[in-house]
Amino acid sequence: MHCDLLIKNGFILPQPRLGTMIANGFVAIRGTTIKALGPMAELGEVAAAKTIDAAGCLVMPGLVNGHVHGAMTLFRGLADDLPLMEWLEGHIFPAESRYVNEEMVYWSTKLAAAEMLLGGVTLLADSYFCMDGAARAYAEIGMRAVAAHGVIDFPAPGVADPSRNLDVVADYCQRWQGHSLLTPAVFAHSPYTCSAGTLQGARKLAQEQGVDLYIHLGESKFEAELIRADGLSPTAYLDSLGVLDDGVVAIHCVWLTGADMDILASRGCRVVSCPESNMKLASGVAPVAALHERGIAVGLGTDGCASNNNLDMFSEMGSVARLAKVDCLMPEILPASQVLQMATTIGATVLGQQGLGSLAPGAKADCIVIDLYQPHLTPFYNSDLLVYGAKARDVRDVVVDGQLVVQDRLLLSMDVAEVMDQVRGLAATVREGK
Repeated sequence: MHCDLLIKNGFILPQPRLGTMIANGFVAIRGTTIKALGPMAELGEVAAAKTIDAAGCLVMPGLVNGHVHGAMTLFRGLADDLPLMEWLEGHIFPAESRYVNEEMVYWSTKLAAAEMLLGGVTLLADSYFCMDGAARAYAEIGMRAVAAHGVIDFPAPGVADPSRNLDVVADYCQRWQGHSLLTPAVFAHSPYTCSAGTLQGARKLAQEQGVDLYIHLGESKFEAELIRADGLSPTAYLDSLGVLDDGVVAIHCVWLTGADMDILASRGCRVVSCPESNMKLASGVAPVAALHERGIAVGLGTDGCASNNNLDMFSEMGSVARLAKVDCLMPEILPASQVLQMATTIGATVLGQQGLGSLAPGAKADCIVIDLYQPHLTPFYNSDLLVYGAKARDVRDVVVDGQLVVQDRLLLSMDVAEVMDQVRGLAATVREGK
């Protein structure tokens, strides 16, 4: 057998859903796909252009960050310990209007990508403004991304005239259609920052472009009370506009009634939960287990660095599992195996990237190697420990689309020092208020 990359001698976790591991196995990659995998005893003769020895390590599918505002790395720690609306209106929206442009988005997104890749994320959904800068960043470093351009009803970075917001997003989507790693999408910020006409226009635009619509929904008590003043919950309001269907990804979904969850299920909507951001902003706990029970696909995301303040998906997995248990007072609810799927196979499905999130012959070669030779990962009985004990820094190697982009914890596809220097320079301008 001939292959471009051979990963050998490791524990292999092909299907997070099953949790079954190959104790001493290999993954052979040719081009962008997995050629073969199995026990080392079945490997036979192989000619590999490059070989990675994964002895003492676990090889598994790459993680999926279902919701991030990558460029907000620039605002990491800018305004902490505040309620959502005070944080947004008093700090984040003003900073964005002053400092966000395509170049800022490019460098700050590269910084986010560095953090995510080093933490084992191979697929993500990024929602922000000036998204050509983000798309360039992800494409250059070889990261798989859904990049959704923002729509909002007031002047925004790159869209000075709100009346042109949908035109700008349409042009953006057309520019990035057909890219091998980058999928464009539409991001309607929220039901309280977009008018009914804008929400309906965004949904129509996404349908015309053949892309998904992302929207913050039910994130805070403020949102629930503001829109309920008109007699409908935020979810029911969107449904009354004809916005909700199987092309919609709803983010957060903390403030939902049982009827709201039934609407999302009946419309085929997908959901992304961001537990640590919701905790930090005191927004509440999303009913993830109840959503799963209704057959809704629920992924997992970090949100942006300004409200988290990290992009560590291992931490998110532990948080969402523990929150569900304490919220329901049921230790058996949302088990680790289900949470691991949220960050892999289910997460990929939520982002419209079916087929990713598992390792199998013919599948896209997106995988990570986790160093198990760590005190906090010893002993390693099964994959549940990935949810309750693993950390982003345990990731040793990362492969995206067949390309080795992280080796021995070093990024190969970008100069991290240059990226950090660029963002530090941008931060100096923010700090000085220029």
